[in-house]
Amino acid sequence: MSATGTGPAHATPRPGDPKPRRDRHGRGPRGPLLPRSVPAWRSRSQRFDSSVLDAVERLEQRWPDELDGIEFAVEDVPPSDPAPWEHGEVPLGRYFPADGELPHRIVVYRRPVETRAVDGTDLSALVHDVVVEQVAHLLGMTPEQVDPRYGSA
Repeated sequence: MSATGTGPAHATPRPGDPKPRRDRHGRGPRGPLLPRSVPAWRSRSQRFDSSVLDAVERLEQRWPDELDGIEFAVEDVPPSDPAPWEHGEVPLGRYFPADGELPHRIVVYRRPVETRAVDGTDLSALVHDVVVEQVAHLLGMTPEQVDPRYGSA
């Protein structure tokens, strides 16, 4: 009974009853904290993926034939077994040559890149440089040959 004695304090919902209009604390329904139209709606990993796609699109405009069929990917962290040429440093990206049915792949590692970036602008520039370095490795060129904007940010 409620304090007034007129019925139960909290009625138990019955099957078929509409959902309660308030949450369990009586504060109303929960909604999104930010509207989808603001940039903060996307997560850090989604923003990072967009930076990688932007860098790849710029390079594909310059090298459409050479980058046709190349897979680009993002992983959170590099595998724990370093490649022979990685002398103890944490890689920011890797190029994997084609192997059997697998095409050439370039992987950018999100967490090491984010750790080295100072802010969003620096992050975009660093992602661009990492992608350019890996594409240069793939094409057997210097990064400056692949993109003259390499290292300028």
